[in-house]
Amino acid sequence: MQTPVGELLKTKGNTVHAIDPGATVYDAIALMAERHVGALVAINKAGKLSGILSERDCIRKVILKEKSPRDVLVRDIMSRKVACVPPDRTVEECMALMNEKHVRHLPVVQGDSVVGMISMRDLVSFLCTEQDLMIRNLEKYIEGSL
Repeated sequence: MQTPVGELLKTKGNTVHAIDPGATVYDAIALMAERHVGALVAINKAGKLSGILSERDCIRKVILKEKSPRDVLVRDIMSRKVACVPPDRTVEECMALMNEKHVRHLPVVQGDSVVGMISMRDLVSFLCTEQDLMIRNLEKYIEGSL
């Protein structure tokens, strides 16, 4: 089961939800809520990945510090050292990287472009589906109907 995340993106979709680093955290939270995502990539004016902002960042660095999300900019709290993966990285390797880096979202990059975003939920869902398929195939094999 060495499926590359590029294959996962073909099923999941490769929509990348991005925000300008100069936007307010309020705008970022509103966008995350609207798009039902837990993180946004910060793309600068030159179109380059400059960071990632998660719901967790907003809570820890703004809400719990009693700052106003309307007054804090994304660039002030985003994570600048972004763990990224190429599309040929396997699902298992991505899960290991997420565990190692303590992150829930990974941008998928090809060259200088962000071509997708995967979450821990995406990976777990994929693995559960794969395991279910494997179990059904084993059952059919045992029954002799495969």
